[in-house]
Amino acid sequence: MPLNQSLLGEYDHEMANTRKTLERVPEDKFEWAPHPKSMKLRNLAQHLAEMPGWVVETLHKDKLDIAPEGQFVASQPVQSRKELLALFDKNVASGRKALVEATDDAHFMKPWALLATGKTLFSMPRIAVLRSFVMNHSIHHRAQLGVYLRLNNVPVPALYGPSADENTF
Repeated sequence: MPLNQSLLGEYDHEMANTRKTLERVPEDKFEWAPHPKSMKLRNLAQHLAEMPGWVVETLHKDKLDIAPEGQFVASQPVQSRKELLALFDKNVASGRKALVEATDDAHFMKPWALLATGKTLFSMPRIAVLRSFVMNHSIHHRAQLGVYLRLNNVPVPALYGPSADENTF
C-alpha cells in the first residue's frame, strides 16, 4: 500500500474528531483562557483549524519559515464559529487533496524543514513531519481544547470512546 493511502484513513478519522470538537467552541468564550500563560480559546481553536493545511506545506514545499522577517506570521482572527469551521473544512479538503495526489513514496522520505528567521528548528522526512508535526500535534491541541470545553461546562464529544457527556458513538 502506498504511503499516502496508508495515511488517509487516519487523517479522515482524526479530522472528523477534530471537527466534532471545534463544533462545540462557544463564541462567547473566544477570549477565555485557563491561565494568563495559556492561549485564548479562539487562538487555540484557530490553530487547530489551520493545522490540516500544513499537509500542503509539507508535501509541496521543502521548508517553511514561520518567522521570515523575525516576526511570527499571524493569521487574521476568526470572528465566529461558522468562520472557524469554514477555515477548518477548507484546510481539511486541501490537506486531503495533497495527500491523495502525493503518490510517490520516495517524496515522503525527502527531508522537510521548519525554520524561524532562517534558523532551522528541525528537519526530518516528510512522512515523519506529517505524523508528528501535523497529526500528533493536532491531536495534542484537540485534547487541550477538550479541557477548555470542560472548564467552560461545554459538553466534550466522544472521540475514541465515551466521554463524560456522551456515552454513545
